[in-house]
Amino acid sequence: MTDRTLAGPTLDDFLAARERVSKVAHVTPMESSTYLSRVLGAPVYLKCENLQRTGSYKVRGAFNRLSVLSEEEKSHGVVAASAGNHAQGVALAARELGLKATIFMPVGVALPKLQATRDYGADVVLSGHSVEDALRAAKEFSDSTGAVFIPPYDHADVIAGQGTLGLEILDQVPDVDTIVMAIGGGGLIAGVASAVTQVRERQGRGIRIIGVQAANSAPYAVSMKLGAATAVVPTPTIADGIAVAKPGVLNFEIVKDVVDEVVTVSDDDTARAILTLLERAKQVVEPAGAVGVAAIMTEQVEPLGTTVVVLSGGNIDPLMMERVISRGLAASDRYLHFRVGLPDRPGQLARVSEIVSEANANVVEVLHTRHGRGLQISEVELELSIETRGPEHAEQVMERLVENGFKPVRVE
Repeated sequence: MTDRTLAGPTLDDFLAARERVSKVAHVTPMESSTYLSRVLGAPVYLKCENLQRTGSYKVRGAFNRLSVLSEEEKSHGVVAASAGNHAQGVALAARELGLKATIFMPVGVALPKLQATRDYGADVVLSGHSVEDALRAAKEFSDSTGAVFIPPYDHADVIAGQGTLGLEILDQVPDVDTIVMAIGGGGLIAGVASAVTQVRERQGRGIRIIGVQAANSAPYAVSMKLGAATAVVPTPTIADGIAVAKPGVLNFEIVKDVVDEVVTVSDDDTARAILTLLERAKQVVEPAGAVGVAAIMTEQVEPLGTTVVVLSGGNIDPLMMERVISRGLAASDRYLHFRVGLPDRPGQLARVSEIVSEANANVVEVLHTRHGRGLQISEVELELSIETRGPEHAEQVMERLVENGFKPVRVE
């Protein structure tokens, strides 16, 4: 038996949640990754929750919470606020249980997420221009109609549902030593970490849990250092699914006891991770779901035994995917952007293109202007975007240009 009492759900709560959640959630695949194993220096497995129903783990917590409502509560329906995964999870859970669901979403929500939520049968109300605006509207709706508000992470039943993912990990990789996953409000990591810790302590074994946040929105990283839930001011990040200002109250009580470390990754790191998952693992993963892989690729995870990385979601808008891939290519030095000044005479553009071609790089975009800042009357400026094979190849292209008398300057 465990020699300590954790806040939140007990192991029996997690086991009961697993029985309920199994009625709607898939047991998602666990895939080994040769590439990431080589990067880390230890075996790495990917828990593909991006292949879950609704495209993320969120359906687990939503279904568990809705399943334990009283008949009186169910008669009033449920309400939630979200810009994406939580909305879809609640909508599907409500449909499966025959409940009326109303979901408040911000006006600018991505169309695929809006349509998916409606397709699961929920009434969608567009309100405000942020998740916070939608959240206020949802709570007002709950107060006026009696609909039960379903929080995205800060509730014991939601945490218990998310923790069923941890029990699956132990089934699929019994010798796992480390689990790496994203942290937003904390529902996923609180559930998974608590569940696996309680199982392992009964077995007399330990386990290491590492949380990963976007650097632009990392309240847990600060809170863990200070020992108290602390708010931050989030700034924009591509990992909007985990962008929160403050940890959940119950979530932090659990996390501070069972999570060993919280690290942060930049948007460029995350973009590179998404590109790697596409190319190496053939997995489509949203930015919030890829931060664990980014932490491994940036060497922030120490190689201490078999490691499982949770790919928590795959709901990425195609337009966002296009931008993320471009950013990932640039961050990997496979998309080189530079400008170079040229004498304003015929043949200069052709000469630069010829040098790039001779270096086996591919020009994808060209801007030719006489109006750049600081240009002489007899000069023009050429701005090129080219595809390369990586950092060494990009450097070779730049060196060839310099050898031929040009002075290229990288553009970030």
